[in-house]
Amino acid sequence: MPEGKKYQVINLSILKTVSLVKIYFMSTKEIAARLVELCKKGDFETAQSELFADDVVSVEPYSTPEFEKETKGKQAVKEKGDKWNAMVEKMHNIVVSEPMIADNSFACTMRMHVTMKEKGEWDMTELCVYEVKDGKIISEHFFV
Repeated sequence: MPEGKKYQVINLSILKTVSLVKIYFMSTKEIAARLVELCKKGDFETAQSELFADDVVSVEPYSTPEFEKETKGKQAVKEKGDKWNAMVEKMHNIVVSEPMIADNSFACTMRMHVTMKEKGEWDMTELCVYEVKDGKIISEHFFV
């Protein structure tokens, strides 16, 4: 062994099978592109299922009688989405900007023109900021 270098010696005789596994995580850019693609179609459920970490945190601009300010966990975020969908009478239009991407985060704007079942027509724009770790979205924050 070359002098000055440290090597770890592993006794392979105790291993019956050795297999190498390459773990691939989507990059922030890939996640951002996929999220925007799905959101432009209004397919938020697939976006959450594919891209969100199990312990994701979703933060709304403020709490409302219908929604808490903060929701924790992939299942709870899915339930929040189901509740939102049940409140929407008609989705007229959705426009999602191209993402602005940093190393471990990205942001886009999302404009939705909807008719809510009990609140009438809304045309709203949010800034959506996402944080990524190990190939999954770990947080989403919405700003109005």
